[in-house]
Amino acid sequence: MPAPRTLRNKTVVITGASRGIGLAMALRFAQDGANVAILAKTAEPHPKLPGTIYTAAKDIEAAGGKALPLLCDVRNEEQVKQCIDKVVATFGGIDILVNNASAISLTTSQSTTMKSYDLMNQINARGTFMCSKYCIPHLRKSSNPHILAISPPLRMKPEYFGAHTAYTISKFGMSLVMLGLSHELKDEYIAVNALWPRTPVATAALMVITGFQDFENIKQARNDKIMSDAAYEIVTSDSTMCTGNFFIDEDLIRDKTVGFEQYAICPGEKLGDDFFVEDCDENVNKKIIQEKYERDLPIEEEKTRRLLSKL
Repeated sequence: MPAPRTLRNKTVVITGASRGIGLAMALRFAQDGANVAILAKTAEPHPKLPGTIYTAAKDIEAAGGKALPLLCDVRNEEQVKQCIDKVVATFGGIDILVNNASAISLTTSQSTTMKSYDLMNQINARGTFMCSKYCIPHLRKSSNPHILAISPPLRMKPEYFGAHTAYTISKFGMSLVMLGLSHELKDEYIAVNALWPRTPVATAALMVITGFQDFENIKQARNDKIMSDAAYEIVTSDSTMCTGNFFIDEDLIRDKTVGFEQYAICPGEKLGDDFFVEDCDENVNKKIIQEKYERDLPIEEEKTRRLLSKL
């Protein structure tokens, strides 16, 4: 009988984990007893948004994990390198990287300032690439390494770009990094995947930034626990067998014994579609744009080869 999956004593780096989906994932991982490094730039309370790296650290410790709060702007190369070095020095290595940090501005070309364009692309696409780049040498030493990005499936539909071209470019940029790294790292058995919500997720940031506060909108959303549960399914999977996927949250937990009502903001209400997944075929959602790598070696030989390569 296979041993139960757990993140106990595993080290997870999560960018943008001071609040929202990032914090929800950190708390879920902490329940297993994981070491969680919080890389975010909120050290002082925000006037409109709850949470700092320090309040997140307290919550993680209370949930059963070990926390390392690190002040980090993912646009700053030196800060990223120093933070990753600090994680390794503190916990002895890195097993999982979650690229969650993201900037959003749902504006047309004429309403998007170049400062806003640069901010989104530097945090979303460039930040994801850079954090992955500097974690990979340490992930190579892990027994079950994973890189995960909170980014959408790569479905090239004009309507996904027309309303907010700059934002879409930046989020698809994150997904392109995952697609590229999944191929680059496939022979090293570092799993690289993306995860995106099927419905809006009612985080404080979404409500403040996008004006999602009114009841008619909120009742179409789910809470952030669905994303944390889905992320847990990914990062506890066998990294030799799960890479190159663009997952949708509900597909990962559809077969679990629990229902979806626990995630609803208003149970029984009709749910809305999140960005980039409108009219997705339910049968295609589970692995949209998936690279499956066929290997000649049987699974057990493959695992042995992977473990030997790390000696």
